[in-house]
Amino acid sequence: MTPILLTTLNARYAHTALGLRYLYANMHELQNDTQIVEFTINEQIQSIAEVILEHTPKIIGISVYIWNASETAQLIEILKKVAPDTVIVLGGPEAGYMPHRVNFDRADYIISGEGEVAFYELCRNVLDDIKPPERFIRAAMPDLEAISLPYTAYSDDDIQHRTIYVEASRGCPFECEFCLSSIDEKVRNFPLDELLEEFEILWNRGARSFKFIDRTFNLNMTFANRILNFFLSKEPPYFAHFEVIPDHFPDVLKSKISLFPPGSLQLEIGIQTLDPIIAKGINRPLKLEKIYDNLQFLENETKAHMHLDLIVGLPGETIEGFGRNLDKLCSLTHSEIQIGILKNLSGTTLSRHDKEHGMIYSDIPPYDILQNNNLSYVQIQKMKRFARFWDLYYNSGNFDKSVKLLWKEEKVFEGFYAFSEWIFTQTLSTWKISLDRQISLLYEYLLTHSDLELIQVSLIEDINTTPGRRIPYFLTHDVSKEGPKSAEKQVTPKRQAKRT
Repeated sequence: MTPILLTTLNARYAHTALGLRYLYANMHELQNDTQIVEFTINEQIQSIAEVILEHTPKIIGISVYIWNASETAQLIEILKKVAPDTVIVLGGPEAGYMPHRVNFDRADYIISGEGEVAFYELCRNVLDDIKPPERFIRAAMPDLEAISLPYTAYSDDDIQHRTIYVEASRGCPFECEFCLSSIDEKVRNFPLDELLEEFEILWNRGARSFKFIDRTFNLNMTFANRILNFFLSKEPPYFAHFEVIPDHFPDVLKSKISLFPPGSLQLEIGIQTLDPIIAKGINRPLKLEKIYDNLQFLENETKAHMHLDLIVGLPGETIEGFGRNLDKLCSLTHSEIQIGILKNLSGTTLSRHDKEHGMIYSDIPPYDILQNNNLSYVQIQKMKRFARFWDLYYNSGNFDKSVKLLWKEEKVFEGFYAFSEWIFTQTLSTWKISLDRQISLLYEYLLTHSDLELIQVSLIEDINTTPGRRIPYFLTHDVSKEGPKSAEKQVTPKRQAKRT
């Protein structure tokens, strides 16, 4: 029997729930009666319920996020039917903001906000048969210097096989309307000496991959420099991921970043839009010249891997405007550019634009934009496919040379949009397209847009970046000149289409 069970449905096995570990670390005398059991959204809900109930818990705490809200609602329904006396407590961003867009009515309690203190107090009351006065509990903001850090709750298996999430601060000073972090405008820092001691323990246990979830890692130079020094003092290989503000890279930070060896540092940079008018409309600060200078520095003078974010569907932004943003970023950097579709997250103020810009969102998680005054439903659907094919061909790194043949000069968006339209007519899908088929599709499309020899040389060079990959016959022969028998050796997209 486990009196208190902490659980969630992660998006994939490699992910770990840092929030559950914070709750566990702050259970005080109840910690020995508390256990973490994690699942993924791909598992059968009834099987998840079976595993949970095998522990015969009196209290089940579930973290609810945009990616698991629907599945969590199904899980609650089963648990309350089978074990109606079990107390179910929900927390996390998707449960903590009202009104709910997924039905969580059968949950007993909901904690809104940071729950390290509130969850412990609730559990203590429930176990002492003291009924809390309210079902919806607004948690007081905890003192980050007073709560216990969660990192000892990572198991050896977590450290060896899963993502280790860490944080040095909470909150964000900016008010971008599409982001939940804007709700907590005050940035609060964890005690740095204690934090670095915990990182040292993780390192000594074998952790070599640290993913920071701070929204503004480079806001506080004291914290940023000491944390970067922690990694620079270590022997590679290691991997550190930070989300950074694109316009705030003072010289001292630049000098640190330039010291990291290849493959050790990843910077997630939220660009979202490069249009000052669009940015102002959603309360997002935008210092373009600093952004451009910093991106060029990171591109040309460091070995950091960059992950840049752009959003489709922002209030007032046209498809042409998005295209200009993409073209500009591609002229500044060859790094990964993640294209996201706007989502109306619970708790944000994005809905204030609905009437003026005709914003219509799905009522089903992840609440993505369906259409607005500038983008029709069909255009949004096309951009979703664009984003998926962009991941396959641009962000994957499999086609670094050949993908550039899809556009002329710096008209990246125009060229890739035409390709994404064409490739969908060939596949009627954006998923389960093998790498071999991706190669043959790109080859077939480029035949009408570029020189044959250049296509073959570029694709062969891309394929050879991964040792052991097979070079398709059609990349070493001009089958159009060799007759029907030679052409039979070519694996064409149409033939593969019949087999997929």
